Amino acid sequence: MSLDNKKILLDTLRTVVLVLSVILIVYISVDSIRDRDFLKNHDYMVFQFWVCVVFIIDFFVELWIADRKLDYIRHRWYFLLLSIPYLNLLPYTGWLVTQEELYFFRFIPLARGAMALSIVIGYISKNRFLGMLVTYLSILVLVTYFAALIFYQKEGGGVNSAVGDYWDAFWWGCSQVTTLGCDIYPVTTTGRILCCVLSAMGIVMFPLFTVYATDAIQHYYERSRHSGHKTHFRP
Repeated sequence: MSLDNKKILLDTLRTVVLVLSVILIVYISVDSIRDRDFLKNHDYMVFQFWVCVVFIIDFFVELWIADRKLDYIRHRWYFLLLSIPYLNLLPYTGWLVTQEELYFFRFIPLARGAMALSIVIGYISKNRFLGMLVTYLSILVLVTYFAALIFYQKEGGGVNSAVGDYWDAFWWGCSQVTTLGCDIYPVTTTGRILCCVLSAMGIVMFPLFTVYATDAIQHYYERSRHSGHKTHFRP
């Protein structure tokens, strides 16, 4: 296959994955905020099954196109694990799981879609460092958003009197990831775990943005100084 055909195929696949990821995020967000029973939502179960099928196809097509297949598997093997439609397969396994475990299974394909979304956004930039920064920022935003959804699901509905609606949970997530602190305190084990995860992510990722800003300012002044020297020696 020629390079142009490979690029067209990859761009098409990434566009499809991107669109499906966004729809999946919207679907789960609406159901979570409205507190719908997703297992009884036939349309959602069918949709997320076919989304997972597309994710699996995308993995193997990109593996087929990749020049270094072992490297691709080594760096993306978890994409395949996150693409498996566990919710649809669970009834056939005989495995008894709690409602809370089922809720987390629901987020597995969403994690796959979020990764695809962040990677595609990162590809937009031609600058490698900027692309990595955009990817990290996208992951941080998406994780905060999903953590707020889970926090609202576990702490809302009267469990935590400080969480009246989703936006209270989202405010809590933003406060945790920026390590600013918040007057909403988790009362469930899941909420406490999310609190630690978001705080750790903020501590790890925000220094990356500082490094990028410092590097960008340094390059700007270097270009300005270089441009000024050219003007000085112009005849």
